[in-house]
Amino acid sequence: MIVVAASACWSQGTQGTQGTSAPPALGVREPPPQAAPPPNEGVPPPAREEKPGLINEVGKLFEKSLSILPKIKSPSETIDDLNARAKDAGESLSNLAKPSTMVTGRSVCPVAANGAPDCKIGADRLCQSKGYKEGSSLNMDSAETCSAKVLIPGRARKPDDCRTDNFVTRAMCQ
Repeated sequence: MIVVAASACWSQGTQGTQGTSAPPALGVREPPPQAAPPPNEGVPPPAREEKPGLINEVGKLFEKSLSILPKIKSPSETIDDLNARAKDAGESLSNLAKPSTMVTGRSVCPVAANGAPDCKIGADRLCQSKGYKEGSSLNMDSAETCSAKVLIPGRARKPDDCRTDNFVTRAMCQ
């Protein structure tokens, strides 16, 4: 096997072995250097040069945020605003109803037209018995009330012998 080295081949060693000549590119030629265009003396240079990067973007953010943020109020304006809010809060507190009171007792819930117990009426009755105007039920109880016929020995129980009564035992009154 014979190996022939040609001077037009690329060097396998360091760059300093062949002198100052650069290896030829594979069919790619560099364009000749062009002359720089003459500078325009009549056009002033731009005021601010855009440099891409994080610092430039943060600077833009600060410039834009000044127009977006609300103006800072003076201390006297801030105090006046707080006083107006406190006045509104005081007026709304005076408009609230009297505090509610929880009462306990036992008041029957009458049966409504649809057959369900109406415990709003029972809660109102319980609150009125304690001296309040109206109320809403918080706790209920139910009990089965039967006629004396159920106690007769040997008698078969019928569906209408007993009924379930509902009672309000605790109510929130106003």
